[in-house]
Amino acid sequence: MPVTFVDRVDAGRQLSTRVEHLRGSDVVVLGLPRGGVTVAYEVARALNAPLDVIVVRKLGVPEQPELGMGAIGEDGVRVINPDVVRIARVSPEEIDEVQRREQVVLDRRAKALRADAPPVPLEGRIALVVDDGIATGSTARAACQIARARGARRVVLAAPVAAPDTIAALRADADEVICVLTPTWLSSIGQWYDDFSPTTDDEVRQLLARARAEWSAVSTPPGAQPAPGGIEGPAGAEASDTIDDEVTVDAGPVRLPGHLTVPAGARGVVVFVHGSGSGRHSPRNRFVASELNRAGLGTLLFDLLTPDEELDRANVFNIELLARRLTAATAWLRRQPGLAEASIGWFGASTGAGAALWAAAEPDAPVSAIVSRGGRPDLAGPRLGAVRAPTLLVVGSLDTTVLDLNRQAQAQLRCPNELIVIPGASHLFEEPGALEAAARAARDWFRHHLRPLAHARGTGPRRG
Repeated sequence: MPVTFVDRVDAGRQLSTRVEHLRGSDVVVLGLPRGGVTVAYEVARALNAPLDVIVVRKLGVPEQPELGMGAIGEDGVRVINPDVVRIARVSPEEIDEVQRREQVVLDRRAKALRADAPPVPLEGRIALVVDDGIATGSTARAACQIARARGARRVVLAAPVAAPDTIAALRADADEVICVLTPTWLSSIGQWYDDFSPTTDDEVRQLLARARAEWSAVSTPPGAQPAPGGIEGPAGAEASDTIDDEVTVDAGPVRLPGHLTVPAGARGVVVFVHGSGSGRHSPRNRFVASELNRAGLGTLLFDLLTPDEELDRANVFNIELLARRLTAATAWLRRQPGLAEASIGWFGASTGAGAALWAAAEPDAPVSAIVSRGGRPDLAGPRLGAVRAPTLLVVGSLDTTVLDLNRQAQAQLRCPNELIVIPGASHLFEEPGALEAAARAARDWFRHHLRPLAHARGTGPRRG
């Protein structure tokens, strides 16, 4: 079998050519210790981007530590798999105890690798997670989730070599997965390197220190940095007019985390209603939101449920509850400076579309346009006939069951409506170009039905 990479340095240089499109964006390169840092260093140099490590620790089920129920990162960031927690019957107290134990190990390791340097902030930036190879993908998946939880607006996963089936699975956690080589049979990562000798902690510290010095030398002054989140407003708009903030949405009895982006001169604001098992970090919704932002539309992505509520699986199908949360979040949005008269759109995916249409049936529903992507409008039941906002239904041609449900629902709608079928797309729009087509359809629908903000917004969103 021919050797593909001389060593990790060579692998990093080859991988750099595949991520060239990220040059000039607000990207942070994150190497997975230890071997991934050597590869990541070459990528960071090629992109003129800062380099950091992303340290993760698996949270194992107390009686079965080999079974992961989630993962943690620095600063107490935690992601939990509610299905594993429910099946294993792990209590919140047990989760907290496992986290406390693993957090001590993680913090000690991160501090040792960085030599006390602070982590590079990810808030509103592109996180480029790099490893020297991906076999099962468990660590890479956790790293992507942690980067997202730390506020990255987009997560890209890159490696010199990875198994094709693993890449497909990782697209649920990363907005983009990039590899140089995807062999059909991958028994070990080392077989694709001539030199795959272990990387030491000292080498990681030296690379990070060298990268910090190089980045300090090439980085531009703070005043010349891109606008937060890299959002491009309409021509002539000042970056300072753009809102791009983590927010806390006051939704009646609960307060829910969210992210609000409003480009300068925005044509209305679109509130996202995610489907079951998803949240504000959904890669698909974030991709669509980015497309809307580039088109001059504001977006609000927020979690519909609290972490405790998510542990009860029935809540993600409680359409009435989700509809109330959506209405409350929209009311909160209207209370933000300069947004009182904002034209509002709702973008629902899967069960979220059912919740959006349920809420839109109210006589005073504060929505001007609705888009459903792979949605379940049937969950709104007899209320469909009361919806007044123009509604676009977007479904993949391969999602035959949901397509039939959408056709039946369309027959009940009395509002202006349209059904767009994306050829060759399945329920999750994972096929090449499928999600892009759905995003363009949503963009055009909202731009047609939402009006521009009539006045300046003031100083930014309130925090609760």
